[in-house]
Amino acid sequence: MPNQMHLAFRICFCAVVCWASFAQAEAVRFEITRREPFANGESFGQTGPYETIVGRVYFALDPELRQNRAVVDLPLAPRNELGKVEFWADLFILAPADSTKGNGALLYDVNNRGNKLALGMFNYGGNNNPTTREHAGDGFLMRHGYTIVWSGWDGELLPGGDRLRLAAPVAKSGGDRITGQVRCEFIPSPGTKRMVVTWANHGSYRPTDKGQREATLTIRPRTAAPRVVVPRDRWTMLVADVSSDAATQLPNVEVEMPAGMQAGSIYELIYEAADPLVIGVGFTSVRDLIAAFKAGSGAGNPLVKEGQPTIRRAHGFGVSQSGRFLREFLYSGFNEDEWGGQVFDGLIPHVAGGGLGSFNHRFAQPTRHSNQHDHHDYPPDRFPFAYETQTDPISGQTDGILRRAVESKTAPLVMHTQSAAEYWTRSGSLPHTDTLGVHDAQVPDRVRFYTFGGTQHGPSGWPLQPGSGQTLSNPGDYKPFLRVLLLALDRWVKDGTVPPPSVYPMIGDGTLVDWRHAGTGFPNIPGVNYPEIIQQPSWLDFGPRWQTERIIDFQPPRFRGDYKVLAPRCGPDGNELGCLLPAEVAVPVATYTGWNLRKADIGAEGQLVSLTGSYIPFPRNKAERERTGDPRMSVQERYGSLDEYVRQFSQACDNLLARGYLLEEDTARLNKLHRERVAVLFD
Repeated sequence: MPNQMHLAFRICFCAVVCWASFAQAEAVRFEITRREPFANGESFGQTGPYETIVGRVYFALDPELRQNRAVVDLPLAPRNELGKVEFWADLFILAPADSTKGNGALLYDVNNRGNKLALGMFNYGGNNNPTTREHAGDGFLMRHGYTIVWSGWDGELLPGGDRLRLAAPVAKSGGDRITGQVRCEFIPSPGTKRMVVTWANHGSYRPTDKGQREATLTIRPRTAAPRVVVPRDRWTMLVADVSSDAATQLPNVEVEMPAGMQAGSIYELIYEAADPLVIGVGFTSVRDLIAAFKAGSGAGNPLVKEGQPTIRRAHGFGVSQSGRFLREFLYSGFNEDEWGGQVFDGLIPHVAGGGLGSFNHRFAQPTRHSNQHDHHDYPPDRFPFAYETQTDPISGQTDGILRRAVESKTAPLVMHTQSAAEYWTRSGSLPHTDTLGVHDAQVPDRVRFYTFGGTQHGPSGWPLQPGSGQTLSNPGDYKPFLRVLLLALDRWVKDGTVPPPSVYPMIGDGTLVDWRHAGTGFPNIPGVNYPEIIQQPSWLDFGPRWQTERIIDFQPPRFRGDYKVLAPRCGPDGNELGCLLPAEVAVPVATYTGWNLRKADIGAEGQLVSLTGSYIPFPRNKAERERTGDPRMSVQERYGSLDEYVRQFSQACDNLLARGYLLEEDTARLNKLHRERVAVLFD
């Protein structure tokens, strides 16, 4: 974090020198288009009312500056008359109307594919255009005085749905178009004849004429099966522009097969494309935005009051893709701003597993990830996985997520949080083991790990509905943990108060094991199949220019070796050991897992449902247990009465509260909620 002298120097410098002469540009200008009371001016505890601030932020980057050299293809982007690369990003802020009543902390929610998630994760509310009291949920972030900031960072995103976008520049080579091979994988649902090849409202790189003629499409039923070429007369590639918006550089690319596609099979389209976006400016946009808010720089900065910044510390939070964004942001050195100061003071990469992303290479596709049955052979799951510096015997490389930040003295405090599903579908063990799964990692003092046992990537809604899996999805709720940990992170940053100890399964104590042995002792529940597969990342060879230039020459990449993923061992009820358990999992009425298997009617039966866990109810009573042959003790045999269940549940909440993993306000809410849910089992 910049010291007070450093900060004062920057403020004074910004006040007397126009932005055009900066050696370091940062966020140069804010354009605010809407500023109004949030939730009709309703007050939130001692913080009082909030205001909504909406607009754009404009950036200009010097490609020659050391802190910008990690951005792939930035020197090939168009420059202004000062030699800077210009672009803009959407901006959305919820801030205390009276900044003196805020807590001085900024929470930056890295949007997920354009969507705002923090209000859902921390406030039990949320909306992609939050305006009402209902959107604020229980007002948790507001009551604690946080300034909440979102901005566009994903240059591949298409407009619509109040998604936050970034207008990324296009790379050119001496004015000529740059071309390269692009690979798109997609899995159709039953009855599909036409499908976009890039998912979640993202565009695809525009094929060249050669790309249209020579594109190939393959199919395989499983990831390990050989690719089979689909004859070209059986499919057509369609390209359509989706918007006249000048910021939208990418079209939609679709594949059409009149005879229909095979549900659950893996299709892979490879074609020559042109005009790669400089996607890596997404990292600098976040860096420079947060740096500007902390320094009070940038013309029209909305978080400056009487010439002084209202922000004293900044925390980054990201869910899934956005958590991977934070890990790669940190790994690539972007937590050092253009002045050499620290950007984020604290980070919570949530449900990121062991991944990085497709965020900063030529023809990058930010929406891509790696999973067991879908989204293979993309760059997200690659070494390094751990925060400590390790030597990887497979690739021969030595590196760590924190290495560059430690060297530049800009390393933040980190809370790595994840669900049980990350161990099965997102390489979740690799951030806290070596790459071969032999030893526990030596976790740096500034990092904490919290594994939320018996939960999935995102909690399922209630009441439960059948989905794509053979079992019901998992409703185990980790959000109360996120709330208390955010407050603990802020205290850790603010005054050095040590947060609650890490809780995660470990090799050393026998709670983290070979995934094939994780289910040893898993109950033989009638009609339930235990997984025979897991997502396991590989060292992939993307070609001779990948390591030095981040250019992919091999599509698909070539396999060079597997990393080793482990999973939490389960107890006799099938619930995980060595993890931080929500009270409903610690006092269970069901088996809660981090895995779920695809059912037959969606195709690829027996493969893992992406990012999804299972909820497998216990028998209600002894008669049901004996009738079904379920080896697990029934709910009524376990607890005898609703009052006894509530007593044990309340005791579990009190235990979490005493250990610092639960807030008192959530204890009361959870007791009421789960009494209502479980009461029917004792009728």
